[in-house]
Amino acid sequence: MRRLLLALTTASALLLAGCTAAPQPPAPSVPPVRLAVARSTVAVDQSSLAARAAATSRALFAASPGVVLAPADDAAAQGSAARAAVRLHVPLLLTGGDDAAAEAHRLGATWSVGYGAGARVAGLRARSRGIAPPPPAAEPGALVLAADPRADAVPLATARAAGATVVAARTTDLNGDGAAIRAIARAKDARVVLVGAAFARRTDLAWSVAAARTGWTYPDGGQRAWDGRSLYVALYGTPSDGVLGVLGQQSGPATIARVQALSRQYAALTDRTVSPMLEVIATVASGAPTRNHDYSSEIAPSALEPYVDRALAAGIPVILDLQPGRTDFLTQAKAYASLLEKPGVGLALDPEWRLGPKQKPLVQIGRVSAAEVNRTSAWLADLVRTKGLPPKPFVLHEFRLTMLQQRQDVVVDRPELDVLIHVDGQGSQPDKQATWRAVRAGAPDVGWGWKNFLKKDRPVLTPRQTLQQVHPTPDLITYQ
Repeated sequence: MRRLLLALTTASALLLAGCTAAPQPPAPSVPPVRLAVARSTVAVDQSSLAARAAATSRALFAASPGVVLAPADDAAAQGSAARAAVRLHVPLLLTGGDDAAAEAHRLGATWSVGYGAGARVAGLRARSRGIAPPPPAAEPGALVLAADPRADAVPLATARAAGATVVAARTTDLNGDGAAIRAIARAKDARVVLVGAAFARRTDLAWSVAAARTGWTYPDGGQRAWDGRSLYVALYGTPSDGVLGVLGQQSGPATIARVQALSRQYAALTDRTVSPMLEVIATVASGAPTRNHDYSSEIAPSALEPYVDRALAAGIPVILDLQPGRTDFLTQAKAYASLLEKPGVGLALDPEWRLGPKQKPLVQIGRVSAAEVNRTSAWLADLVRTKGLPPKPFVLHEFRLTMLQQRQDVVVDRPELDVLIHVDGQGSQPDKQATWRAVRAGAPDVGWGWKNFLKKDRPVLTPRQTLQQVHPTPDLITYQ
């Protein structure tokens, strides 16, 4: 707790301008202002401005000897009152309802400074506007993020009176706002207060702030992968196996250098922030029965961890790709929880390799139900939330409409996940474009991925041709 001492000036300083009086001894000190600043997240999202003003006071002040008052329907008076509240380091409350009286009582206030007609609360004695302010807060205050600073000038005056840092939020999705993330990360253990009626639509604010506190971001400064501002260029495959994709055609350090060089080619062609990414096949579909008879060879998380950590250390996000064979996606995803707990590691489901009890890879094209996708995404979202992790990419591969069954029922709005549909068509460019259009038709609002096959496309598009011919511009361009 921090204490602010509100010292009163002499009686002569309290007289109206133009009046004179003999000097008087200093008035006794009044109870100190006590600020309530602790590690927590508070949403001030009430619909009325008066309620938000009182709620902001509750979030930041444990007690105050006085308050500044203004009518809820007098904007001009509120402006003057806001300046006074900041100067006096006490809350600003709005009269015209019950909010101001209740909050003044909770604060233990005994006096008020009023602006505008009706700026009174029963039981508080009126004080002169010329009252001298106490010293400012000696310690850093809370962080206040405002959804609409102009609409919430009154509660933000209370925030500044408490010594809080006030930052305008670009969006209520804090994890997509680089400035908000930086401010929250800098705030460390300070209380975060989110002010604005718009925040009432968010039910995930405690997690959102916890994720921002990690300070982890993508190169564009946000924690959202498919935000429309960035383009990711990825290599696909599994380590030490060049047959399954270009990712395994060289050593780990060489793979990092290769994807960085490829990303630089794209960066020279677009205004988007271009970043490298790796999509690592963690479970590989097998044409023969495996040890557990699921026709999927699972690479041990401990074996993948050094590879993943090397990429993350280079600032390269990683997506773990699952080819589950005859088992289900959720079972395999849980086996990689230790890797998925790392910021910067996402998950991809490849339904092509999700087979029935009697099916085999390369004989049939697999499929997955929306229900199984949703069970998997719900588990991953819960992992993100409970661990306070930044949002994770959640990629769904699709090149036939049958691969994602009941696609309209796939949940794509979990705030903890950024969903992307990756269109994996190969062959001639007219065929690939037709697949791109067919998969995108009637699709939900998600990110989009495009794949260039170095051995199977005819022709293989250059980076410039990819950006010129694939519309809209993908969020993720993968090479296999």
